[in-house]
Amino acid sequence: MTDLHLLTAFLEIYRRGSLTAAATALGVSQPTVSGRLARLEEQLGDTLFVRSRGGAEPTERAHEVARRIGPHLDGLRRALAEEADDKSCKGTVRLGAAGEFTATRLLPALAPLTRHGLRLHVTPGVAEPLLASLSTGELDLVVSPVRPPAKLRGLTATPFLDEEFVLVGTPTAARSIDPERLAENPVAALAHLPLVAYTEELPIIRRYWRSEFGRRPPNPVSVLVPDLRAVLAAVIAGAGISVLPRYLAEPALGAGSLETLHRTEVPPLNTLYLVTRSGPVEPVVRTVRHRLLDHAAAWGTL
Repeated sequence: MTDLHLLTAFLEIYRRGSLTAAATALGVSQPTVSGRLARLEEQLGDTLFVRSRGGAEPTERAHEVARRIGPHLDGLRRALAEEADDKSCKGTVRLGAAGEFTATRLLPALAPLTRHGLRLHVTPGVAEPLLASLSTGELDLVVSPVRPPAKLRGLTATPFLDEEFVLVGTPTAARSIDPERLAENPVAALAHLPLVAYTEELPIIRRYWRSEFGRRPPNPVSVLVPDLRAVLAAVIAGAGISVLPRYLAEPALGAGSLETLHRTEVPPLNTLYLVTRSGPVEPVVRTVRHRLLDHAAAWGTL
């Protein structure tokens, strides 16, 4: 009977196109992968790959073997992963994050784990009180748009993903802006438009104005609402302009109900962090953290 390690090595080489990439995916050395391939080829009595500087080109026999074993190995991997999830997901994770990010990203990513025993207790809010609750043990994991301040000791922050921010308003608001004045003096060109903001401190808007224009916004504030989904709704309704994460504004931009009011050569970004208490982390918290990091790699910049 052929060793599963040999078949797994073969399938990784076949799908990734090189022994080096397969070794990286399997977490073993390239000589180990090469040895497993050689043993499989010896057992089958046939050559499976033609090796060159460009990688490993599969032979017709390799295509045949991959068609026969691929679905079965994938099914076995899924079964083993589900068994591992069943063991590592049992327990409660108290998670803190912004409400809009929780609704649009976190819950869709984590909901499948509830089938394996995960219980999520979510606390929406802004960074400072959530990090304070994490520090005192009331929460297990926080998605924070800022690094924990030095006064909150015993916290570990891992960069999670980057958010891109855009300045948006309705088409009517866009038509009220003089393009030449916007290019020469953007603060003055935008000053007549009221702001829709998350809090009185205008953290997102103020950061955008300072990074892009070098000044604080002089605009009046028409609406304060501590949920970016509500900020988005107010801007679409014509209450004013605002700065929002691109992932949140994208549907409205695509539909034409909002327009980008100012374009930058380098998109303004803000890094989100996964924050836990320092020291050993419970297996269920570690599982949630790893799953979010895996999804962040697929999401890219939001």
